[in-house]
Amino acid sequence: MKACIYGAGAIGGWIGVRLAQAGCEVSVVARGATLDALRTHGLRLHTNGETLAAPVKASASPADFGVQDLVIVAVKAPAMADVAAAIRPLLGPDTIVLTAMNGVPWWFFQGFGGAYEGTRLKAVDPSGSIAEAIPAKSVVGCVVHASFALREPGFVQHHFGNKLIVGEPSGEKTQRVRDLVALLQKAGIETELSEQIQKDAWYKLWGNMTVNPVSAMTGATTDLILNDDLVRGFISAVMLEAREIGGRIGIPIAQQPEDRHQITRKLGAFKTSMLQDVEAGKPVELDALVTVVKELGTLTGVATPFTDALLGLSRLHARVHGLY
Repeated sequence: MKACIYGAGAIGGWIGVRLAQAGCEVSVVARGATLDALRTHGLRLHTNGETLAAPVKASASPADFGVQDLVIVAVKAPAMADVAAAIRPLLGPDTIVLTAMNGVPWWFFQGFGGAYEGTRLKAVDPSGSIAEAIPAKSVVGCVVHASFALREPGFVQHHFGNKLIVGEPSGEKTQRVRDLVALLQKAGIETELSEQIQKDAWYKLWGNMTVNPVSAMTGATTDLILNDDLVRGFISAVMLEAREIGGRIGIPIAQQPEDRHQITRKLGAFKTSMLQDVEAGKPVELDALVTVVKELGTLTGVATPFTDALLGLSRLHARVHGLY
């Protein structure tokens, strides 16, 4: 199988190494220092006390690789418009595009059914260019439950977790998605086939749409955020707004915010991905995590004063630091 990683950061690098170990012919779209590192060392992953290395093809131009069987899109949401503009040479009629991304994806209401079927979310696809460039029939959704970071370009450090949840936006258990689950499991990744991938994406968002931007503004690790009663109360208020929105679009969450806080606490003191981006001077993915929730509140008639406050403050912080 030909598999291309578009976005050789921590998550893309992890999946790329694992797919190469499973016998895939892996290529990577990369630039700059990452491209140089991949050409010299291949993709590398440090996990369980050992370093795994996988030789890969690497280029800044997707046209160098041609049509792929599988494209893993593992970029942060702000980079998606650029990906959409360049991805076409990788796509054939049977190519699977697996989106290993945080937040609400552009395809969220594809195959969704009901009153919101086909709705374009302007927060994540303002002009519709992403949906136009990547055919809906190609997309398979993916939610990542694992933590990785880059030691250096092309060299991934595993922290905890080893799980992907994948599913067709329509919820169908197609042959291609079953084959994909089998491939990822063969690659050593714990992989679950979702009944409704949008629900899994929304549940993950419910936890990280608050802690991520708060950590980005304050520099605090998750334990410090949740140990502050006032901050935790504010976060819970945002989560209750998002839970109401989820219920109105057909993705109810039975838990209370404190239930989810306990899950986050079990992960210990760690830096969120958004805090890591701020420290690295990279753009923050506020739109896919927070702006889109405000948009969905407007769409469903749910007032979002706490979400609005979180968005306004975190957006201003990011703008002042040149990250939005």
